[in-house]
Amino acid sequence: MVRTVTGESVLSRAVRIFDAFSVDDQALQVSEIARRTRLHIATASRLIGELVAHGLLERGPDREVRIGVRMWELASRASPTLSLRDAAMPFLEDLHAVIGHHVQLGVMDGDQVLFIERLSARDAVVNYSRIAGRLPAHISSSGHVLLAYGPRERLERVLAAPLDGYTAHTITSADDLRSALAKVRSQGFAMCPGHVHEDAAGIAVPVRNGLQEVVAALSVVVPNDDRLMAHAPLLMAAARGVTRALSAPHLVDGGPDHSQSMRGDWRLV
Repeated sequence: MVRTVTGESVLSRAVRIFDAFSVDDQALQVSEIARRTRLHIATASRLIGELVAHGLLERGPDREVRIGVRMWELASRASPTLSLRDAAMPFLEDLHAVIGHHVQLGVMDGDQVLFIERLSARDAVVNYSRIAGRLPAHISSSGHVLLAYGPRERLERVLAAPLDGYTAHTITSADDLRSALAKVRSQGFAMCPGHVHEDAAGIAVPVRNGLQEVVAALSVVVPNDDRLMAHAPLLMAAARGVTRALSAPHLVDGGPDHSQSMRGDWRLV
């Protein structure tokens, strides 16, 4: 791999450029990218030009730079994350229609929860997550599920790091987080009332693949009131539907079989 005089590979510099973008900053001037990546403006401009030539970045009429469509195309060709999202989507839509609040699908990326899908509800309770957005694992119900059923090394790494508080209800003690995760494993779902926002509560359940491995967390963000427990059985029914979809043989067109909706499960709860 080609390396610069500083010893950093060109690929590493390109990744730094991609990392400069965020959900809130989807278009940036070259000078801002150079500042965020700590690259010389000439180096940043040259690398950006090459990435634009390959379609991985795009330059708009305002000269601002954005992630290119080809990046999405490459990610879509064989992404397990997109396959998971496609399998889960019908069940997220059913859950969203029944509960009427924000519904989310999250996976672990490093030590944070990455939300790969989110269905919003107008006038619903406040929610800080978004598609391609992240939250620290210790503050969210999805994070509690993924930590509870994930590798011990990841859990110990999170517990060893500072657990910042967002509200008075956020768990900031390693011992308290261990206890909360043990409860998740015991009851099969996580509930985080007021952990991110005083008025909101997150409830999440594990999503398993055909090998019964936990691959994601399905969650809702609802008002922080006395009706929280009523949502857990609905989430569990939806998660079972996603597991069936992930386990089912693929159809001729290459897509998962969603012919059986989760709605039959509503009668079980």
